[in-house]
Amino acid sequence: MKRSASAHWEGSGKEGSGHLSAQSGALDKTPYSFITRFAEGQGTNPEELLAAAHAGCFTMKLSFNLSGANFIPASIDTQCEVTLDPAKGEISSSKLTVKAKVPGISKEKFDELVADAKANCPVSKLYKTEITCEASLD
Repeated sequence: MKRSASAHWEGSGKEGSGHLSAQSGALDKTPYSFITRFAEGQGTNPEELLAAAHAGCFTMKLSFNLSGANFIPASIDTQCEVTLDPAKGEISSSKLTVKAKVPGISKEKFDELVADAKANCPVSKLYKTEITCEASLD
């Protein structure tokens, strides 16, 4: 399976701007620029998209883990915060915060399945940075 996205940019790194598009159409010439990346502006940025990818991938992997252990989640809500260190020009961390409603599961079993999802979702495997996770059951 392959998925694709594209970027178009015009101008310098600081004054220029561009847009991102994705094969699925979920992104269609979505604007991005220095301002959307390093300040507050209308549009997106690579770190926001990485956070969305990590939250989505982790959540789906956790759902598969729970289902595989015969627990059907009523809900899973995951927040992901990706931190960019501009001085080093690298992603310094990805922090997952998950809250789930899973009938009948113990906290110990839930934590075990969360740890596996954190370590084994494909996006986690892609990252070369510290990944932390805080998990709670509702």
